[in-house]
Amino acid sequence: MSRPVPRFAIEADHDLLSGYARFCATLGVTDRALRDRLRTARAFLVAHPDLDAWLARPVPARLADLRRIRAWPLLSYLACEGTIRLDIDLLLAKNQGGFGLTAERYWRVDFEQARSVAARLGWQPNWTRDVVRECLPLVLVWSGKRLDELSEADLDGFRSAIEASPAATRWSRRSYSARLFSIRVLLYELGILAAPPRRAYAVATLAERFTAVPAAEMRRAMLAYVEARSAVLARSSLEGLANDLILFGEYLGARHPEIASLRALERRHVEGFLVWNRTRPWRGRLARPQAVSTSVAHEAVLSLRNFLDDITLWGWAERPARRLVFASDVPRLPRPLPRALATDVDRALMAAVERLADPFARTAITLLRRAGLRLGECLDLELDCVVDYGATGSWLRVPLGKLATERLVPLDPGTVELLDAWAAGRGRQRPQPHPRTGRPTDFLFAERGHRLGPWQVRSGLTAAATAAGLTGPGGVPLRVTPHQLRHTYATELANVGMSLQGLMALLGHVTPEMTLRYATLASPTLRAGYDAAIGKVRRSLPVAPVGRPIVPEKVEWIASEFLKTRVATGFCSRHLAAEACPYANVCETCDNFVPAPAFVPALRSQLADIRELQADAQRRGWTSEVERHGRVIESLEGHLGRLENEPESAGVLDTPPMAG
Repeated sequence: MSRPVPRFAIEADHDLLSGYARFCATLGVTDRALRDRLRTARAFLVAHPDLDAWLARPVPARLADLRRIRAWPLLSYLACEGTIRLDIDLLLAKNQGGFGLTAERYWRVDFEQARSVAARLGWQPNWTRDVVRECLPLVLVWSGKRLDELSEADLDGFRSAIEASPAATRWSRRSYSARLFSIRVLLYELGILAAPPRRAYAVATLAERFTAVPAAEMRRAMLAYVEARSAVLARSSLEGLANDLILFGEYLGARHPEIASLRALERRHVEGFLVWNRTRPWRGRLARPQAVSTSVAHEAVLSLRNFLDDITLWGWAERPARRLVFASDVPRLPRPLPRALATDVDRALMAAVERLADPFARTAITLLRRAGLRLGECLDLELDCVVDYGATGSWLRVPLGKLATERLVPLDPGTVELLDAWAAGRGRQRPQPHPRTGRPTDFLFAERGHRLGPWQVRSGLTAAATAAGLTGPGGVPLRVTPHQLRHTYATELANVGMSLQGLMALLGHVTPEMTLRYATLASPTLRAGYDAAIGKVRRSLPVAPVGRPIVPEKVEWIASEFLKTRVATGFCSRHLAAEACPYANVCETCDNFVPAPAFVPALRSQLADIRELQADAQRRGWTSEVERHGRVIESLEGHLGRLENEPESAGVLDTPPMAG
């Protein structure tokens, strides 16, 4: 009969076995399971008493040892204890089995905190298992730290180790990247990390990006200019400025490599860039063979013009000898009318939005349509954005956005109810630093520990348009953008007669010109005026006499109006309510006016016009106009009588003397 395996360490055992035996005794396993754990641990330590030497062996050899002697529970305990440091290759290549369970039992409090946050953020059970049970233990044992000791550097190091490991497949690298992001969320919510997680994108510094400009002096000046402008420009504007200057520098390097300094620039170099810029293809992540839009070409020329003008005004040594870019070089931007949705399309789309399964897309799209927000303003809303002003109802506080303005927009009860439902289901989350001010901010549209982005809104619009059966040219699904909902909101208000000032306040415009686009599109006054005018024209169309064209009475009246106000170089805009102009025909009635015989035909023609105008004024009852025309007629008749009675031998001036 075989000797029974002891449930505790004996004198002949390895030094590491006693602590492992005490840990196994706390697991609550059966007596047989406890003896099995200790038996495999003794066998492994007898075969490999020097664990440092064993850890130095190749991964395939160590995996073979673990398949032969199932000692992974022992290694899990020793790794949690900090006795050994397991390398990333072994952690990725070995099917951990119960390793996560061992770590969770060893650091019970840490894992309870992590699971509590995951539950509060509403994570799915499968994702909680992947992050908390499978990934977090690896990070802890690889770093040799407790949960509250982890740092950004530890997570970055773990990710770098996975990227460099030959045992990591492409799928596992992507999988661990997503899990590490969620671990950052957990650590931020627990207050262990100071900053919320950001998606990992490789962003080059300004200095690295400007290396694309071949000329060193030009590159130095461009970089210095962008850094100087960073004090007053938003991040997106600064990015656009850098892209535009790099574009010009690359153009010169490719087409004019002899230009090593801005001081050597000439107008012909700029003219070549202006032609190329208008026809160049898209580049970067939007790269495609089509020519860039007018707005993109416009921004590039404007950035170049401002750059050269500014460094000249600032007196920089690296500047052109004279001005090279002028206002006429900047492409004129098109001014399209707002792209409001037709009434039937708007109704069908919003009905489909109400049926969307994604609560965020459903709430955000409805808010865009009912409050006329820009997409960025919507995503920047804070948790306390709805304000109740009692008798005036509920209002939405729209934060500082595109134009750095804050405003209030009235909300209907249905929208308030929708926002309340979203806020209640969003759960409690740690405030995140505001990207503009850095202050901790409770953003309304945040979920599972991170802010929600524009992708879900655009996807929701696409899904709603498809579900509503809305199609564009060729039968393809209608493409609706978030900004079209803002246009539709503003056009709807303009159609019912809201004032220009009211629209400006609701839309957050800073100049009337921005709002006038909606007034031009849907002005009720303009429409009523058109209907009244066209009705009168249709009622007054005369029957054309034989051989003569139709000239409506309205056209004749307009012609007489122009005749009445005609002056030497144009037409007078003085309103009739202001009575006769004291300066009209001032020369003809001036005592110093001396006409010459050469102008007799012109004076006769003018006299005929004035008599016709006097008769017209007489019919209309314009007394002051009749009197003014009478004075001019009297003066002209006097001049003509004198000129026609003078003998031809009398001295005649080739040119009339100057009056006065």
